[in-house]
Amino acid sequence: MAWKILFVDDEPHVLQALRRMLRPMRTEWTMHFCLEAREALDLLAREPVDVVVSDMRMPGIDGAQFLLEVKKQHPDVIRIALSGYSEQDLVMRAVRSAHQYLAKPCDAEKLKSTIDRVKTLRTLLEEKPLRALVSSVDTLPSLPSLYQQIMEELESEAPSIRRVGEIIARDVGMTAKILQLVNSAFFGLTRHVSSPEQAVVLLGLNIIRALVISTQIFTEFQAKGLPADEMDRLWTHSLNTAVSAKAVAQAAHAEPIIVDDAFMAGMLHDVGKLILWQAFPDKAADVGKRCEATGEPLWKSEEALVGTTHGELGAYLLGVWGLPDNIVEAVAFHHFPGRCPHREFSALTAVHAADLLDYAIHGGPSYQGPNLADAAYLDQLQCLGRLREWKNACVNVLQGQ
Repeated sequence: MAWKILFVDDEPHVLQALRRMLRPMRTEWTMHFCLEAREALDLLAREPVDVVVSDMRMPGIDGAQFLLEVKKQHPDVIRIALSGYSEQDLVMRAVRSAHQYLAKPCDAEKLKSTIDRVKTLRTLLEEKPLRALVSSVDTLPSLPSLYQQIMEELESEAPSIRRVGEIIARDVGMTAKILQLVNSAFFGLTRHVSSPEQAVVLLGLNIIRALVISTQIFTEFQAKGLPADEMDRLWTHSLNTAVSAKAVAQAAHAEPIIVDDAFMAGMLHDVGKLILWQAFPDKAADVGKRCEATGEPLWKSEEALVGTTHGELGAYLLGVWGLPDNIVEAVAFHHFPGRCPHREFSALTAVHAADLLDYAIHGGPSYQGPNLADAAYLDQLQCLGRLREWKNACVNVLQGQ
């Protein structure tokens, strides 16, 4: 079935150029072209669309407001801003309504690859209500203590960019959001960035302060009955997995980019749990109870009760936010890497090992414990016999924290 793409721009020659540029896609996409936001909203009310690509500076309802209306009325639609870097006021407003930001001029291949990637991600979440839920997420909650620290640092008389980067790097939600902004073209940065500290330096303190204080891209986690120790456990496990995944990748003599991606994927591998806790607190609690009663893996209980896993939820969100494929893949398949079509050592391999090794080292619920290694996958990569070596590497690096 052809994908339906809606392009919105108030300049007729821009839409004409898009028509010409994307003519070869007519067999794969059903394309609509609108000159104003109101016309586009009327079209969306009449028929379903998969992706909206909108200019930012338009008369009447501008791009930021238009994408916000799309988010409210059609939350499952993927929202892409297509505009110039100079419009920082609109960019600031769009960071809570656009999934990704592409810079003008944008060639056909870039646009096609961005939309094709989103189409591939749809296979992770087959149910439309779940896609709508995740697509409506514009920020992930932060650990209250770290949220307070980042606010205090940014509101101090002489905030430190190094300190700001360190705080963000310790928080799952902040890390995910800041990597979305630097890996899409929101602020004109067209390079692979997998470190929140590096992202903070590239964006600069003024932009970070405006994003956090004015635009409120970070939010404090509201527990909704979740025990505080469960929250602390998630953040501690995420950081331990990140550090351990980096150690595993280094022990495997992986390329530097794989080492970097392994760290960030380890930090973000459980972001789907934040989505579950925020959106389905009762189901999240039931998942835990079912695991304790049956001893089955966490992801199996999630599939039974939610219809998907926290890995797939998190990967879908990070994917539509434009984070690197290696990180998205590692988040999606970290519990069952054998489902991934690729068979080489990657960030996924490192995160899968680090995740189970952290439970082996620090303990945890039996259903999440060290016996859940995907032995067939690790054996195919000739890594199964290295788990003891990797465990020692993880112990050494965790003791040095």
